Amino acid sequence: MLAPDSLVKIPSDYVQTYEAARAVNPELADKYVAHTLIGDPEADALMEQLAPLGQVESGRLIRAAMDNPGDSALQYAPPLLLEFFEGIKDPPDWVDFNALIPGIRMFHRNSRLVLASFVGGSLVEGFTTNIAKSFTITGRVRDRGVRRLGQNNRHMLEIFMPSGLAREGDGWKLSVRIRLAHAQARRLLDQSNEWDTEAWGVPLHGAHMAYALTNFSARVLRHMKSLGASYTYEEAESFMAVWRYSGLLMGIPEELLFEDLADAERIFDIGHLSEPFGGDESIIMMNTLVNSAPLVIGITDPYERRKLVSFIYKVSRALVGDNLADQARFPSALTFAVLPWFRTQERYYHALHKFFPNYAPVNNFTNFTNILQGSTFDEAGITYRLPDNVYAEESSEY
Repeated sequence: MLAPDSLVKIPSDYVQTYEAARAVNPELADKYVAHTLIGDPEADALMEQLAPLGQVESGRLIRAAMDNPGDSALQYAPPLLLEFFEGIKDPPDWVDFNALIPGIRMFHRNSRLVLASFVGGSLVEGFTTNIAKSFTITGRVRDRGVRRLGQNNRHMLEIFMPSGLAREGDGWKLSVRIRLAHAQARRLLDQSNEWDTEAWGVPLHGAHMAYALTNFSARVLRHMKSLGASYTYEEAESFMAVWRYSGLLMGIPEELLFEDLADAERIFDIGHLSEPFGGDESIIMMNTLVNSAPLVIGITDPYERRKLVSFIYKVSRALVGDNLADQARFPSALTFAVLPWFRTQERYYHALHKFFPNYAPVNNFTNFTNILQGSTFDEAGITYRLPDNVYAEESSEY
């Protein structure tokens, strides 16, 4: 825990914001800011052991540990690789796979709105923070944004498949892959000359990971409701339970891993107060995100792409509010009727699809809500290669 007299020990960007967060919830604020200096000790140590092997060999060993724990090749693997996978193979006692079913059903019932909320609301909110700095330095979204968004979609889709989070499920494997990719990116950023630890904390630190998880879960639920989704209390808590287990697999520190929806909202609120605005990097990332969305679903015609981008900007502004949209330098727009109109479109689409299931109108609404179609499925299966250069354009494919 941190106390007020230890402010000099935390990253300088957090000094003022930490004071504001601590005034609301001192205990949670202390936990949050303490984790700005903590990455993922187990995964970070594993990356150090794998580093001398190179991308191809480390990827081969990770694949063996992920897909075939009995592979004879693993007898020559670094000891921490086997220890790492042994430590995560069994779910904790609080995971009840039967209790995940209502959330899974709700996700598929509202899948179009889940992804629209994710892209137009929660991802935009997440990039307001210094999270954006790691992305702009690496160029992961700037230069390879379409693939990155497609990978995000794929992960979300897989964790909400029945048995997706079982040990053999792709949701389980993709969640762990994200943890390892973050650890490798953390290692590369820490070795670069561009990362300012004194100001920002360690790269991809535990507090950012916890904050991002609440964005993907609790905030998505709130934005879904704004866009016209319907769900029960049981479904909402089940949806959160799916994300909670996926978050554990992704390496979210247990001290900041939410227990339920209310707890996730508390963590988000304190994280929001604690996080400084990410400056130019946040502006770049939020606008890159919106402009990449049409390409994810294959819209490359300049005119059609501009139409959809303009539509997403309006919906996003309505979801995140004018203050944040203005910070992001989104185009000015009146939004008082945007969400009611969107909900009307959603009801119309639902009724039309019920009676004419094969009819597929093409417009801004259907394009935006069909972003799930942009999931990245690699024909060769999940790749377990990790980045080998801090800059995405110089890294081998992964």
